[in-house]
Amino acid sequence: MTASPIAIVGAGIAGLAAARRFADAGHPVAVFDKGRGPGGRMATRRTDGFVFDHGAQFFRVRGSAMGAALSAWRDAGAADVWFDDAFVGTPGMTAPARALAAGLAVLTECTVTGLSKGGAGWTLVDAAGPVAHPSNGAFAAVILAVPSPQAIPLAASAGVAMPGLADAVYAPCWALMLGFAGPLAGVKDRIEPAGREIAWVARNATKPGRGQGEAIVVHARPDWSRAQLERDASAIPALLTVSLAGLGIDIHAARYVAAHRWRYAQVETPAGSPFLRDPSGLYACGDWCIGGRVEAAFDSGHAAAGAVLAEVGR
Repeated sequence: MTASPIAIVGAGIAGLAAARRFADAGHPVAVFDKGRGPGGRMATRRTDGFVFDHGAQFFRVRGSAMGAALSAWRDAGAADVWFDDAFVGTPGMTAPARALAAGLAVLTECTVTGLSKGGAGWTLVDAAGPVAHPSNGAFAAVILAVPSPQAIPLAASAGVAMPGLADAVYAPCWALMLGFAGPLAGVKDRIEPAGREIAWVARNATKPGRGQGEAIVVHARPDWSRAQLERDASAIPALLTVSLAGLGIDIHAARYVAAHRWRYAQVETPAGSPFLRDPSGLYACGDWCIGGRVEAAFDSGHAAAGAVLAEVGR
C-alpha cells in the first residue's frame, strides 16, 4: 500500500531538511515555495558579472544531523570553509539547498494562501484555487516551513490555533549589493562596524568559488532596518553612503547598486520548541523555533519530519 504523501510549504533550509528526511525514509513528499528556486535566505544573486550572497553569509555546524549533511555537501563540492569554522555554499549560498532538493518534487513560484482538511486529507490553496498537484486533497500532513508571521495566517485559514507561532520575534534587514570594476584597496574581507547603521560588510569574492568580481554585501542593523522598513529599495543606498565612506567604500564608484529587503531576517526571540504540532496533522518549523542560525533551521525541519514519520507510522 502506498503511503499518503506529505506537503511542505517553504523550500528554505528547514523545509528542505524535512523533505530530505522523508525522501531518505522512502516516504512521498511534495514541497511548495513562492520563490523561483529553493534556498530561502540561503540566497545568491548573480547579475552583471557579480555574485552576491545577499542573505545568510555563512553557517556553522555543531550537531550530528547537519554535520552529516555538511560532509555530503563538501564531498559534492557544494560547501567549503570560508574562515575558521565558518562554511559557505559553493559556488553560492544556494548550493546546499539545491543539494538537499536534488531528486525532490519542488513546485516553485507557488504561493500557498490557505489550507483545509477534508476526509481524504489536506488541501493547499493558492490565489487561483486548489493548487494543481496530483496529491492535493490527500496530503496526510502539512509542514509549514516558513517564517512564523507567514505561518500564522496559513494555520488560521485551516481553523488551527498554534499559540507558539506568535511567540517568535524577527528582526528585518536591508541588504545592499555593490559591484565594482576592480578590487577595493584597503577594505577588509569582513567588517563588523561599531556604528548605528551597518552591522556587516563582506567582500563576496573572498569566499571560495565566487570568481574575481569585487562584490560587496552590506547588511544594515536591525533597528535601522526597522526604521527604514517601508522605504523603497531605491532609497536605501543613499542612506548608507556616508557610513560606507567611513569604511573606505565609495558607493558612487560602484558599477552595480541594488538593495534587498529581508522582512524576516534574524530571529530575536525564538519560540523555544524544536517544532510545533497540532493534532490535525499540521506542523510548523523553522529557525524561529530554536534560534537565528542556519543549523537551527535544519534541525527544526529534521525534527519535524521525524515526528511526522512517527505519526504516520502509527
